[in-house]
Parts: sequence; structure tokens; C-alpha cells
Amino acid sequence: MTQEIHGTVADGYEAVREEFAAFVAGERADYEGQLCAYVHGRQVVDLWAGAENDGTCLYAVHSSAKGAAHLVVALLVQDGTLELDRRVTYYWPEFAAEGKGSLTLRELLAHRAGLVGTDTGFTLAELADDRVIAERLADQRPFWRPGTGFGYHALVIGALTGEIVRRATGRTIQELHEERIRAAYGLDFFLGLPASQEPRYRTVQPMTPTPEQQAELDKQHTGPHTLSAIAFNLHGSEPTDLQTLPNERLIRAKGPASVGGVASARGLAGLYAAAISEVDGEAPLLKPDTVAEFGQFHSAGYDLVARAHRSYGLGFQATADTWHPFLGAGAIGHSGATGSQAFADPRSGLAYGYTRRRSAFPTGPAPENDRLARAVHTAALAS
Repeated sequence: MTQEIHGTVADGYEAVREEFAAFVAGERADYEGQLCAYVHGRQVVDLWAGAENDGTCLYAVHSSAKGAAHLVVALLVQDGTLELDRRVTYYWPEFAAEGKGSLTLRELLAHRAGLVGTDTGFTLAELADDRVIAERLADQRPFWRPGTGFGYHALVIGALTGEIVRRATGRTIQELHEERIRAAYGLDFFLGLPASQEPRYRTVQPMTPTPEQQAELDKQHTGPHTLSAIAFNLHGSEPTDLQTLPNERLIRAKGPASVGGVASARGLAGLYAAAISEVDGEAPLLKPDTVAEFGQFHSAGYDLVARAHRSYGLGFQATADTWHPFLGAGAIGHSGATGSQAFADPRSGLAYGYTRRRSAFPTGPAPENDRLARAVHTAALAS
């Protein structure tokens, strides 16, 4: 039985609805997902599907949290509170231990610190607490010489940058996100989900791979002491199940800035719309020069953790190079492990958000994002 598609699209975006409906028709009967987009600050797509999804449901967006966290960092750089080319130790002296003293904030944001985890791993309680992660990493010897290569700091980048934010401002990234972004724009994008919002949360349904997909996963399996295992906390006494991590109330409540985001597609798209466009009469959060600085490639090539080609700006993925080559240069965003995707494309004025309940294969932005984002981008250019 074909699921009903709910929501609206603006004139000229009818093809997006058709693409979304075609995708949903080919999915499992229990599919739940949301798609939202803004162009130059105006909402043009707001679609959803799923028997228990009314468009306001909240989903785990995993690493899409990094985009919200680093929008805070971009604001602080723009304000002059943080300086990209200062050493991390200017803000956080204890970070100098084990040969890390020369690393700059710019290099840290570009995943060049070599500090993807700890030798013994983290417990669940530690992963929920960015300050504990930061304290442990300050004493950790890096896994490569800082600044000489790069690799995805999957579970810790938000704690590292968050500690710098806390030292510089006396506030956490989560507090500043709530005050300057989420509450200011009424966004359903939480770094720390209040108990009052818990009834809206839809638990992650883990991916059940087909035999062919399982064979592919087996080929990607890494040993317990590889960089990938350390980065994804698979080597310690409490190995992390990344897919279901946000189903833990502790993670949702504390909202660790690397993986603890909870949002709707409206919240994802709304965050990036506010970043680059005038929304409801409010000026963009970021000036064009700031967007250009944070969207410029700072690490591109072989990712030592992902063991594949990846590109990063400052705190954001270089979305056009890594995922969607049809986007304009300088697009900023961040995807999440169960399939979420969110980005801003300053050249077309597009802000995009997508989330789903069941984990996609492979992990990272779900494959359907390419066709959905392309449809929205094509319509945006035509309009």
C-alpha cells in the first residue's frame, strides 16, 4: 500500500513533491521521513510521510548536530570572541600536553588535531558529557602529528571546540545555541532535548542489512585498534552502537555537540536558512565573508579515519565536494549517521533539511538525499 504524502510545496516546486512521493513509494511500508527547504529565506518545501508522523515529530540527527554547534563557533569568530589562527592553548592551556601545543583553532575545526578518541575508549556517561570528553582528550597523545593530516573526529569534535567556547565565553555551545539560534528563531533543532519535548521524539529504528549489504559492511569492518575503531569508540569496555546512541535519554538530555542533536526537517532547514538568509525580517546570522571562510576547503583528500576521500571546511562538511557536486562552491552543512542531511548553498540561496526514522544504508546521508536535494536545487535555480 502506497503511503500518503503530506505537506505543501510552493509554485515551481511540484517536481520535488513528485520525487519525494516516488522515493517513498519504493520504501518499506513503515517508512517515516521529512523534507524541508527554504530558498532565500522563504519556505518552499515542507513534506512528510509515515503513519505516525505529523510533520512535527523529532528525530535523532546524529552528526548533523555538528552543523548547529559550529554555527555557534562561526558566530563567535564573526563577533571577534574567537580567532581562528590563535593556538588552542591560548584559550585552553591544558591542551598543550603530549605535543599538541602548536595546534590552532582553525586546524582543530578542520579535523586536523589527530585526537579522534582515547586509548581506552569512553563510557556512555562520558560520551554524553562534552566537558568530560574534553578533559580526557587534553591528556591524550594524538594519533598523528597535529596539523599534518586529517581524519573525521566523529564523536569528539564538538567537545573539543565546545571547551574552547566555554573557556572564551563562560557558556557552553549548547547554551549559546539555545539562546542565539534555536529559541531566537523558534527552531525544532535541540542540543539538549527538554523533558517536555520527549513525547515528540521518535526512536531510531536500526538498519537491518540485506545479505548483500552485510557483505559490504563486513568488508569495511576494522580491527579493534584501528583509527576508525578508536574514532567510533568500538575498542573500549563499552563499544558504541552509533545507530541507537541517541535513543539513550542521557544523550538526548545533554545533547553532546558531536552527535546529540534532535530535530525535525523544518529545524534542520530553518537553521541553515537563518545562517545565510533573511528570515521573517531578521538579518542572516552570518555575513557572506564568514560563510565563505567557514565553507572554504581546509582539509581535502584522504581522510585517515574514513579511509576515503572527504572534504571539510571549518566544523562543516564541504557538502558540494563530499556529497552533492551539483551544489555551488562553498556550500556548508553536515549529515548524520541514520541518514539526515542539512546544508546551506549560498550561491542558490537554498537551505535544505531531511531526516528519517530508520537508519539508512550506508551510514551517513541517506542515498535518497542526492535525488531529493537535486530536485530542490533545480527548482531553486529555475525560480
